[in-house]
Amino acid sequence: MSSSKPHEKDPLAPHRRRLLGLAYRMLGSRSDAEDVVQDAYLRYLGAHDVQNAEAFLVTIVTRLCLDRLKSARAQREIYVGPWLPEPVFDSEALSADAATEMADDLSFALMLALDRLSPLERAAFLLHDVFDRPFSEIAAMLHRSEAACRQLAARGRRSVRDQRAAPPAPAENHARLLEAFGEAVASGDASRLAALLREDAIAITDGGGRKTAALNPIIGADKVARFFVGVAGKNAGHDLRIVPTMINGSIGALLYLDGELDHTLSMAIDGERIAALYLVRNPDKLRHAPSASSKGGRPLT
Repeated sequence: MSSSKPHEKDPLAPHRRRLLGLAYRMLGSRSDAEDVVQDAYLRYLGAHDVQNAEAFLVTIVTRLCLDRLKSARAQREIYVGPWLPEPVFDSEALSADAATEMADDLSFALMLALDRLSPLERAAFLLHDVFDRPFSEIAAMLHRSEAACRQLAARGRRSVRDQRAAPPAPAENHARLLEAFGEAVASGDASRLAALLREDAIAITDGGGRKTAALNPIIGADKVARFFVGVAGKNAGHDLRIVPTMINGSIGALLYLDGELDHTLSMAIDGERIAALYLVRNPDKLRHAPSASSKGGRPLT
């Protein structure tokens, strides 16, 4: 693409989804991803002799994300409780537009696996394995040799495969288990709920110090079940409703307490059981949640 920028109405339009998708996967924040893409756009407008707009923009977005990850690491050290990515409710707007195995995977399980990689491993892995960029381009973006980028991507690939709870499950599994989960919680029967969970199931709650949440992951079917039944018991007498919605590409739920959005619920499924539950209560991460009537959905009590 030549640099006839003054005549382009929106040079970002053909690339926006991929750029947002890359930035979100790098940073785990939709808000930060939008800021990065906007910054890249401004730099594009100020550049001269851009022969390939997509390559230029992907390079800038990658480097801006790497810069942000430096400060994010420091912020994470003082983050209160477990960190979860900001939920996204329009995953198609962050599509990788690639024919790779994980191009459409925006699951919390993958995002948490990515978060455990070094910034350079994350960039090399995402650019190659998710966005299908050749190592020759990645080397130029990261200022590393092709061989070094291959090693970074390989380390990232091994780590992601080891840490993902399970490959994404069919939508019908999510819908069925989400409904069964809600019914079990409402029943107050911890053993009924535990039966839906994998033995080593994990629950992670992110309040970010803004809302009450467990300060450590809860591990084990019995402990997870007792936790959710206990929370439901504490909210007895309140109007608690679940509104199914798409979160990070899979069926999850918005949970409303007395008409106000309290948290999002996402899950990772392994076969016929729930492997992980992710609750985001930090209001800073819920600003992009779709509006939904408190009268909608299904009561949990």
